[in-house]
Amino acid sequence: MIEEFQLVQVMDQQGQLVQSEYEKDISEELTRTFYRHLIRIRTFDRKAVSLQRQGRIGTYAPFEGQEASQVGSALALQEKDWLFPSYRDHGATMTFGHSLLHILLFWKGRNEGCVPPEGKNIFTPGIPIATQLPHAVGAAFAEKRKGTRNAAIVYFGDGATSEGDFHEGLNLASVWGAPVVFFNQNNQYAISVPMHKQMKTKTIAQKALAYDIPSIRIDGNDIFAVYFETLNALERARNGDGPTLIESVTWRYGAHTTADDPTKYRDQQESESRRKDNDPVDRLTKYMELRGWLDEEWTASVQKECAKEVDLAVDELEAYPAGDPSLIFDYVFATPTWTIQEQKEKLLEQLRGE
Repeated sequence: MIEEFQLVQVMDQQGQLVQSEYEKDISEELTRTFYRHLIRIRTFDRKAVSLQRQGRIGTYAPFEGQEASQVGSALALQEKDWLFPSYRDHGATMTFGHSLLHILLFWKGRNEGCVPPEGKNIFTPGIPIATQLPHAVGAAFAEKRKGTRNAAIVYFGDGATSEGDFHEGLNLASVWGAPVVFFNQNNQYAISVPMHKQMKTKTIAQKALAYDIPSIRIDGNDIFAVYFETLNALERARNGDGPTLIESVTWRYGAHTTADDPTKYRDQQESESRRKDNDPVDRLTKYMELRGWLDEEWTASVQKECAKEVDLAVDELEAYPAGDPSLIFDYVFATPTWTIQEQKEKLLEQLRGE
């Protein structure tokens, strides 16, 4: 079965194109746009990990190593499309136009962090595994019923494909012909469990066969493969040809979250080896160097601009008005029960020091 889903590459680890037919579509401007977004979200990710270690935000889910999968796919979207992220896809939401401040507010535990910019169809990050897949199918089907050409993309990890919501989502999308792209980032570990311990199938892509959905397995660290194959899947969706499952094979360098210790279940030397040989930013850098599209002055300016933008968002976060912890009780029921009301009053007493 795995022979039917060979890894699709456009650019190899040395930055060489292996599918020359794409060369005409790869301009210097497009490549520089990719590079800027990769640096931007990596800068944000590293800053967020640092903020968590300093106690300035809560538990955080890092994505370093998966940047090409998130940037390449998000840049394939159109303005009115829908984006349904998991808790690790803030790189994709940033690329699609989410506010850095609001992403940080989310990781600070603030309700405001769930609100996307006006006019942006970005769903609240799915914390329970795979619950966002049926939601994405519903939004996509609604667009189909309205007669638009808008599509949806939904992100999830390899562990999500072991959940019932994954199968329900694919089944409904297949039956309804919903214009949705299921974008799996297979970073090969569902928290601490490697892929071979959570499923018998050799690929994620082959799971689409049961639902008569086309699927493809791509090199998730090759931003060109991610971008062009996501464009293809979205175009199928817009043309009324239904859903596609993309398995983007990648790797996260760090922990599942900042509350996790990956050394207990994974050889971290493998992460360092992958960083050295197959880093998504380095691969694009090599391609740009070969084309003569990269110079030190420009890259330094990009890094400086991204760092400044992230630092400004952090300043805005820390100047944000203090939140009201008692709000956590207000939206459990339409009318609070006596037990909820009692808990709220006890919390308020503690906050007042009574």
